[in-house]
Amino acid sequence: MKFHKSGKEWRNRYIMGMPSMSGKPTLSTVAKEAGVSVPTVSQVLRGTGRISEQTRFKVMQAVEKLRYVPDSRAAAMRSGENREIGFIINQLQNPFNAEVMGGVVDLLEAEGYLVSVVDTRDDADRQRRLLETFIRHGRGGLLWVPVMDTPPESFALLKAHRIPTVTFLRNVSADTDHVGVRNAEATATATAHLADLGHRHIAYFGGTDMTIVRRERIAGYERIRAERGLAPAIIWDSADNKLAGLEAMMSLRAIHPQVTAIVCNGDIVALGACLALIRSGLQPGGDISVIGFDDIQDAAVATPPLTTMAVHTHKLGRKLARVLLDRINEPDMPTTVSEISAELLIRNTTGSPSGRKLR
Repeated sequence: MKFHKSGKEWRNRYIMGMPSMSGKPTLSTVAKEAGVSVPTVSQVLRGTGRISEQTRFKVMQAVEKLRYVPDSRAAAMRSGENREIGFIINQLQNPFNAEVMGGVVDLLEAEGYLVSVVDTRDDADRQRRLLETFIRHGRGGLLWVPVMDTPPESFALLKAHRIPTVTFLRNVSADTDHVGVRNAEATATATAHLADLGHRHIAYFGGTDMTIVRRERIAGYERIRAERGLAPAIIWDSADNKLAGLEAMMSLRAIHPQVTAIVCNGDIVALGACLALIRSGLQPGGDISVIGFDDIQDAAVATPPLTTMAVHTHKLGRKLARVLLDRINEPDMPTTVSEISAELLIRNTTGSPSGRKLR
C-alpha cells in the first residue's frame, strides 16, 4: 500500500526544514541545499578558507533550515582532537561538588569543550567501569576525585591511553597533576579561632571514612589541640548530610555534654548540627560554636549564618579546569600540584563559651 502526500504537506515539510526519512542532516545535505561543495560547507563551519560573504550566508541559511549540528566525533577522528572532558566525582549530591562543577563547566565550555559528569559513590569497582567507559568512548581529558582504594593500575591505564588527567581533592599519585585544598592548615585555623574565643572542649565533627582529606583535616585540629593544651580530642563520625549531622550532634551532646565547640568536616554536616542545636532550644554561636568547611551558598543564608572555612568553590572549579587545559596544551610539561588556602569567614555560629556571640 502506498501513501501519497499532498503538495501542501511536502511544502510544509520543506519550509520547516525537516530532514527526510532517509536520515539526519549531514554536510552533504547542507551542501546540496546551499548549492555548494562539501569542502566549502566545512570551511564555512570551521571559519577557514577564502569564502565570500554571499556563500557564507547561503551555507548558514542551509544549516539553520536543516537544523544541522556538526558531528564532533567525526571531527575528532579527522583532527585527532577530542573536545569532551570527563569529570569523575564522589557524592554528586553534595552542594560543594555542584558549585565546583559550575566553575569547571563555565571555563571549559567557554573554551569549546563539553563536560560529562559521573559519580563513583566512592566505589572502586564502579570507578573502574567508568574509567574504562571513558576510554572506550574517548575523552579529551579527565578531572577525577579518586576513590579511597584506587589501585595503581587505574593510573597506568590512563597513562597508557595518554589521557590528560588532573586529580581533585585527593592527591594519590605523584605522576598526575593535582588541585586541592590545604586541609590541615584550614582546620588548624578553625581550631585556633575557637581556642582564641576561650573554648577548651572542642570536637572534630563529621565524616566517616578516613579519606586523605579527612585525615589531613583531623591532623590540623589535633595539632592546635596539642599546641594549646586543649582537652583530649573527640573525633565524632557523621555521614556528610544534614540529617546525619542532626542525629550525630544529638548523640555527641548526650555523651559529651562538656563540648562547647565543633570543627566540622563540611558545611552540610555543620548545618545539620546547627539544626540539632536549635531543635534542642540552644543557639549556635551562643551555647555551642560551630565552624563549617567549604562556604557553600547555603552557609551564608542559613539561620544563623554559618562561620566556615571558605574555599571559594566556583574559583576552585575554574582553577581545576585551567590546570587540565594547560596539560592538554602542553602534554610534556612537569607535573604540577596546586593547593589553595581556605579563608576563615566569621559569621554568627561562633562565640565565646560564656554565651557571648561574636559580632
